[in-house]
Amino acid sequence: MRLLLISAFILCSSISVLAQNNTIAAGEKLTFSASYNMSGLLNELAQVTMETSEVKTSKSTLLKLKCTAATYKKWDSFFKIRDLYESYVNPKTLTPYLYNRDIDEGGYKKFMKYKFNHKTQIVSSLKRKTRKDGSTWEEKKSLKIGASTRDLVTTLYHIRNLDIHKASIGDSQNFKVLFDNNESIVTIKYLNKETINTALGKKECYKLAISINNSNVLKGNNDNLLWLTADANKIPVFAKFKIAVGSGELKIKSATGLKH
Repeated sequence: MRLLLISAFILCSSISVLAQNNTIAAGEKLTFSASYNMSGLLNELAQVTMETSEVKTSKSTLLKLKCTAATYKKWDSFFKIRDLYESYVNPKTLTPYLYNRDIDEGGYKKFMKYKFNHKTQIVSSLKRKTRKDGSTWEEKKSLKIGASTRDLVTTLYHIRNLDIHKASIGDSQNFKVLFDNNESIVTIKYLNKETINTALGKKECYKLAISINNSNVLKGNNDNLLWLTADANKIPVFAKFKIAVGSGELKIKSATGLKH
C-alpha cells in the first residue's frame, strides 16, 4: 500500500494552492484496481479504495480520509496485503489533526499514529511493530515539522485542490510529507492535458509527473505519472509507477458521492 499510494498520488511557479477545500466532500468513494508487472505480464492483484466521511467530536466536525488496499483472495497465498491509512482533517482546509497507518503486508505488521499540534509544529508519533512470535515493539517520539508538512493521505487529497488550470506546461510544486517519522519533499510537475479512456468514460485529464527527493521508492524520469480529471472534482483516474523491483498501474473502477 505504501508503494501504491506514494507512487500513484505523489506543480514552484504559477500553480497556486487553494486556501479552502472546494473539491472534497464527505461521502465520496473512489475504487481502483491495482496491477503489478510480474515477469513481463501485468497482473491485477488488489483493490484500492479511497473514501471520505464526516466525524463529529465534542468540539468540532472533522472530515475522515480513509484509504485501504487488499489483495484479491486468489493472490493472498502469494503475498497478502491488508492495509489501512486514514487521516482526520479540518473539512475546510484539509489541515490534519490525526493520522493512522495500520499495515499487514505478507505478514509484516506495523502501526503508526501521528497527532499534529500545528501551533507548536510538533507531531506526537507512535510506532508499533509486531514480531513473528506475536510480541510487539513500541516507540514514541516528538517530531518537529515544517508549517506546511502533512501526512501522506492528506497530501493525496490536497493535490486535488491545486489550481492546475492556471499552470503552464513544466510548472512544478513541492510538498513536505511526513512518512515513517521522516519529512520528504514530493515534487509534482504538470506535463500537459491528455484525453484517456477510463471506466468512467472518456476523460480529459491533467497529466502530472511525481518524484520524491532522496528516495529509492520511485525510479526513472517521468516514469511515475498521475492523470486527474480536468474538471472541478479532479478525480485520479489512472496512475503508472516504477519502483526498484518493478512497475505497476492503478485504474479507476468507480466513483460515487462526488461534490460536483
